[in-house]
Amino acid sequence: MSIKNKFEKWFYLDEEEALEKEAAVAKKQAPVQQERNFSKQPTAKNAPMPKQKRKDPQSTGTGNIVSLQSVQKASKVILVEPRVYAEAQDISEHLTNKRAVIVNLQRIDREQGIRIVDFLSGAVYALNGDIQRIGTDIFLCVPENVEVNGSISDYMNERN
Repeated sequence: MSIKNKFEKWFYLDEEEALEKEAAVAKKQAPVQQERNFSKQPTAKNAPMPKQKRKDPQSTGTGNIVSLQSVQKASKVILVEPRVYAEAQDISEHLTNKRAVIVNLQRIDREQGIRIVDFLSGAVYALNGDIQRIGTDIFLCVPENVEVNGSISDYMNERN
């Protein structure tokens, strides 16, 4: 047995590599040993080495702890003030990218605003999201991964 093999066995390097190397050496040494059945109970001489735990590339190096910063992406809220109906498609793309969108329709014609809300309602429905009115001509559109709790009452209608 060479020094390299002793070193690998001492430090329990990759079990598969060691078994492959051992099989290759056995083939070269004796053709009769090629028919050896590796599924038999291991003896002390050919006992498999314990598997080495592989390190997770995202782990911090201490056991099974994984950094949340590398796993969880920062959430974003997009603020949009559309001026034309064509911007509704851009808003829906933000929703498909799992971003919440606040849409301010105060600077657009009322008919165009209604069309945008209709379009966004369909997009939110298709994405299993939610759309809520949060102010006068201001809407909150969220995808499925964002949960909205509570509601905002329409203060102007309550005062009359």
